[in-house]
Amino acid sequence: MALTLIDVKKIAQLARLELAAGEDERTLIELNDFFDLVAQMQLVNTDGIEPLAHPIEQIQDAHLRLRADTVTEIPARDEYQRNAPAIQDGLYLVPKVIE
Repeated sequence: MALTLIDVKKIAQLARLELAAGEDERTLIELNDFFDLVAQMQLVNTDGIEPLAHPIEQIQDAHLRLRADTVTEIPARDEYQRNAPAIQDGLYLVPKVIE
């Protein structure tokens, strides 16, 4: 199903996009090329192929680049609250601003 110029103008209106003169025709061509590519991709037989989290896994050994889950900072609440004008039970006290 190919888009028409009317479809592109309607999409642009819905997306609140202002297309310059001639840009609507170029957008029509690009969108139809995209949908043609999607149609070609849907014809590929993917039966028995495991989905990948990332396509790079297919060509090289890739692992998630996550750091070890270790504590690197210690809570320093007392140090941070040392300069606070007023604290109570570890909480900052502030003046009431809404009546």
